[in-house]
Amino acid sequence: MTITALLAFQIAIVAMVGISVLVLVLYLRQRRSGETTRLDVAESARAELQAQFESRTQEFAELARHLQTAREDERNRLARALHDELGALLTAAKLDAARIKTRVAAVSPEATERLVHLNETLNSIIALTRRITEDLRPSTLGNLGLVPALEILARDFAVGADIRIDCALEPVALSPQSELTLFRLVQEALNNVAKYARARTVTIALGPRDGHASVSVTDDGVGFQMVGSKAGSYGLLGMRYRIEGDGGNLLVKSAPGAGTCLSATLPLLVHA
Repeated sequence: MTITALLAFQIAIVAMVGISVLVLVLYLRQRRSGETTRLDVAESARAELQAQFESRTQEFAELARHLQTAREDERNRLARALHDELGALLTAAKLDAARIKTRVAAVSPEATERLVHLNETLNSIIALTRRITEDLRPSTLGNLGLVPALEILARDFAVGADIRIDCALEPVALSPQSELTLFRLVQEALNNVAKYARARTVTIALGPRDGHASVSVTDDGVGFQMVGSKAGSYGLLGMRYRIEGDGGNLLVKSAPGAGTCLSATLPLLVHA
């Protein structure tokens, strides 16, 4: 092979290598560009899904708060109807029974006995109506404040459920709406204790902490598995959105055999 042919062969090899390197570089560049495009598309899709998720979560939270507000409005309407209408009818019936008793006392001892029984029944119905009205619209909360209202709630629950309740309650500065939210939270927690916990002792604590009102309801009951459990979950879910709507947080801790602790915080009222 002549020197000229050898030189041409070497030049051809170098050219082929150069072309191969160029093709490889172009391929890698195109691949990186494609991967970048796919990553951009994936990131854009992820951001859109995240935005949709946050939007749906916000809508659900607003719906939950609306339903809670509608529930409170309906409770107030029923409470007014029970107090103003049914209460008046029962009082009138009791007065009529008392008038009839005075007239038939000397004539018919049997009728007098039945009227005494009727009067006792009316007293029981009036007491029941008052308890239902108080449960629907806690007048103690507006008249006495959050701490006395919780004390009365705990006392009545302890008697009705035959469960010991220890209270450690300190006054906190909250708006009327936040006071009602905390009252309903404790009420919901006690209802869950009565339904599911099989507890012997419940502790209710309330007090200021780090610029917030902190409340907790702790029982020594059977507890439950946090993952996948539905015990009282819908009521607590509604309370969670209600508390978050007031700027607070709700935390539930439980384990089988270890009882349950429900705690929440709400911002204290800032006085101007």
